[in-house]
Amino acid sequence: MRDISRRGMLGLGVGAAAAVGLTGCGTALGDSPGATGSSGKGSPKRPSRPLGDGSTAFTGKQPNQPAKPAPLEPGETPPQFVVFSWDGAGDVGNGLFERFLKLSQEHDARMTFFLSGLYLLPESKKRMYLPPNNAPGASDIGYLTDAHIRTTLKNVRQAWLDGHEIGTHFNGHFCGGSGSVGNWTPAQWKSEIAQAKSFVKEWRTNTGWTDLPALPFDYDKELIGGRTPCLLGQSSLLPTARELGWRYDASSPGGLQQWPSKKGGLWDLPLQAIPFPGHTFEVLSMDYNILANQSINSTQAPPANYPAWRKQATDAYIAGFTRAYETNRAPLFVGNHFEEWNGGIYMDAVEGALKHMAGKKDVRLVSFRQFVDWLDAQDPAVLEKLRSLGVGQEPAGGWKEFLGEVATNSGSGSVKGSGQAA
Repeated sequence: MRDISRRGMLGLGVGAAAAVGLTGCGTALGDSPGATGSSGKGSPKRPSRPLGDGSTAFTGKQPNQPAKPAPLEPGETPPQFVVFSWDGAGDVGNGLFERFLKLSQEHDARMTFFLSGLYLLPESKKRMYLPPNNAPGASDIGYLTDAHIRTTLKNVRQAWLDGHEIGTHFNGHFCGGSGSVGNWTPAQWKSEIAQAKSFVKEWRTNTGWTDLPALPFDYDKELIGGRTPCLLGQSSLLPTARELGWRYDASSPGGLQQWPSKKGGLWDLPLQAIPFPGHTFEVLSMDYNILANQSINSTQAPPANYPAWRKQATDAYIAGFTRAYETNRAPLFVGNHFEEWNGGIYMDAVEGALKHMAGKKDVRLVSFRQFVDWLDAQDPAVLEKLRSLGVGQEPAGGWKEFLGEVATNSGSGSVKGSGQAA
C-alpha cells in the first residue's frame, strides 16, 4: 500500500511581492464517445488501431471537443477561460477521480489531468524506473496497488473519451535534497519524460494484463504539456519540452491573473495569486497552498475548523474568478490533488467554485490544450493588447473600444465568435 498524502509537503514558501504560498505538488460538442470506451449505450463504435504492445490505440479524433477556435472579432469581448487541473491523477479508491469526471459531465466542463507515469507501473517492477540523481525505483509518492492501477487506467480512459486532456506530472515527485527535480539538467528531464511516456505506452507489458482495453489515444501526440513536482525545475525543463514539441508548461512557481505569454517557446501557464478572504495577502490557486495557509501544513487539523476553512477556500476561488471575469478576463488556472486533506474540504471548495462559474455568460471551462488552441488562433497584436491589462484592470472604454482599434489595425478579419465552447 502506498501513500500519496505527502505530495508537495515541503513547507510553505511566501512570495515577497504578493505573499503567495509557492509550494504544492500544481457548446456544441464533437463526436460522442463510442462503444470502445463509452459508458453510454447506443454510441457508434469508434475505430481502433493498436499502438506498440496494445497499451494505447489510435481511435480517431478525440470526442467532446469544442468547435475550432477562431480569432476574436474587432471589439469582441474575450471569453473567460477557467482551467481546472489535477496533479498526479491516480486513483486510490477514494472516489475523487470519479466524482470530478461526473461533475464535469454535469456542467459541460473539460479539465487537464496531469498523470504521474509511475501510477501505471506495478510496484513489483519499480526498479525499471531510473530516476535522475536517485536510486533505481525510488519515489517520493510511492506506487499504486495493482487494483488502483486498474481503476486509474479505467478513469484515464474515460477522461479522454469525455474530452479531457491527459498531461504529465512526470514520475517520482522528488522535491528535496540532491535528487530534487530542481537540480535536474535538460538531459535528465528528457530521460524522466521518456520514462513517464513509456509507463503509459507499455502498461500492458509491465503488468501482463490482457483483460483491460487500451487507452484510446496516442500518447506521443496527446502529451503537449505538464506540471513539475512542487513547481520546481522549469528553467531546465523548457529546452527539453520545446525539443519534444510541447506547446505549454504549467510549472512556473507562481504568477498573476494576467493574460499569458510564452517562455522558452512554450505558453507559460502558471498557478496564480488570488484573493484570500480575511487576509491582506493573496494565495496561490492550488488546494495545497490554501491548506498550508490555513493549517500550517497539517492535513488533519481539528474538524471544528473545517466549515469556515471550506467557505474560505471556496470564496478564494470565486474571488479570483470574479476579479478576472469583471475586469481583464485573464484566464484562471486552478491546481488540485485527489486528496481528502482536512476532511476533504478542498475538494468541496473546487466543486462549489466550479458550480458557481459554470453556465455564466462567456465562461469556458476548458483544458490547457483547448486553451492554447484558442491562444494560437488569435492575432498576436490582440494578445499583446490583452497582456497590457494589469490584475483587476478593466479595459478602457469597454471591450468594444479597447479591442476594436487593435483588431482592425492588425487586419484580423475573423469568423464571428470566439469559436470556443466546452
